[in-house]
Amino acid sequence: MNYDLVVIGSGPGGYVAAIRASQLGMKVAVVEKESLGGVCLNWGCIPTKALLKSAQVFEYLKHAADYGITVTEGKADFNAVVKRSRGVADGMSKGIQFLFKKNKIDVISGYGKLKPGKKIELTTADGKVSLIEANHIMLATGSRSRNLPNMPQDGKKIIGYREAMVLPEMPKSMVIVGSGAIGCEFAYFYSAMGTKVTLVEFMPNIVPVEDDDISKQLEKSFKKMGINVMTSSSVESVDTAGNGCKVKVKTGKGEEVIDCDIVLSAAGVVSNLENIGLEEVGVITDKGKVLINDFYQTNIPGIYAIGDIVKGPALAHVASAEGICCVEKIAGMHVEPINYGNIPGCTYCSPEIASVGMTEKAAKEAGYEIKVGKFPFSASGKAQAGGTSEGFVKVIFDAKYGEWLGAHFIGANVTEMISEVVVARNLETTGHEIIKSIHPHPTMSEAVMEAVAMAYGEVIHL
Repeated sequence: MNYDLVVIGSGPGGYVAAIRASQLGMKVAVVEKESLGGVCLNWGCIPTKALLKSAQVFEYLKHAADYGITVTEGKADFNAVVKRSRGVADGMSKGIQFLFKKNKIDVISGYGKLKPGKKIELTTADGKVSLIEANHIMLATGSRSRNLPNMPQDGKKIIGYREAMVLPEMPKSMVIVGSGAIGCEFAYFYSAMGTKVTLVEFMPNIVPVEDDDISKQLEKSFKKMGINVMTSSSVESVDTAGNGCKVKVKTGKGEEVIDCDIVLSAAGVVSNLENIGLEEVGVITDKGKVLINDFYQTNIPGIYAIGDIVKGPALAHVASAEGICCVEKIAGMHVEPINYGNIPGCTYCSPEIASVGMTEKAAKEAGYEIKVGKFPFSASGKAQAGGTSEGFVKVIFDAKYGEWLGAHFIGANVTEMISEVVVARNLETTGHEIIKSIHPHPTMSEAVMEAVAMAYGEVIHL
């Protein structure tokens, strides 16, 4: 079997790259050992959003009286919620099958391993081994939950994100270790469903990559929900000998033991680099990542790497962009390297978080003199009408030249609003151009214009 391009892995990086390559006239195959769509469609981005939506609907039911609606007591069917989530994931995976068929991409089920001479050794589920040849090979093997030595995952009492999506029953109590996007999304989901949740974070703030104001607001919101938030804390050990777990947590005040049913390890991910033939063909790695140039070429001609296995944010939309950039370069198009300073990040708990660019602290540390604008959703008519007045929009500009350095949102549906800032920054839009761009009323997105106006001393509604 000879191809122009073979992609190993069909996640949001791999499948998008394959489709774009086919559009550009290449003969393409994708090697996948599990389900099309990778972790994102099957065990990450998509099914978690389905779970979170169910939790949000349940929250609405519990607060229906706030909207003047009387509802008999709602009850969460945990198994039905999980079943719906799996159904959404299955549907999306079938959608990838359709796209591959439409674009005449061969799907090869099995485990792919690099071999010298631009070959891939394919091992199928029944143990049969064959070779595939390609002019170009793209590695898009993704990542998996990081297994910490002091709390090794057993898949039952100490679990990762995969098990957290398909637990056979809702736990009464859970300790979540790590407060990045994965940890915070599951903290919200399980707390909203009725689990007693403790969130443990080693850093001083939860969602530590976000602006400090965002972290403080989310902690306040989580505590209001009843989530026990423990910052500047670390899990020393987990005793699983009894019926549940005894979690020893080291805090600034000493050690504390927390009893719970389940421990969820959400302390990041680790790249899938093992047993894919990197050493055999001489692909260079460093600190668990494949080394590449600006267009994802490894040190071996004809072999490329994208997504979670290369340096950069481990985000689905980043992997997709990298895949497209890579194949367009292979096809001989004029391609600009991706600007990693303008990558939006989103966390889908409630309230949602969305951000792009520098935090206020990072801007100051970089030596900028800054203008900061902050507009609370409590001053937004749309937010008040929707009962979603929690949170704010924060924007940061360079005072000297007017460059939009960063934006940080927390509130309802803010993940749908951040793209305005991404596009504006890409076009080098100034704050005054945003102020003079008429935003529709009443909308949540008006808060962006208002926050910018505040930064320049022109805010109307504060």
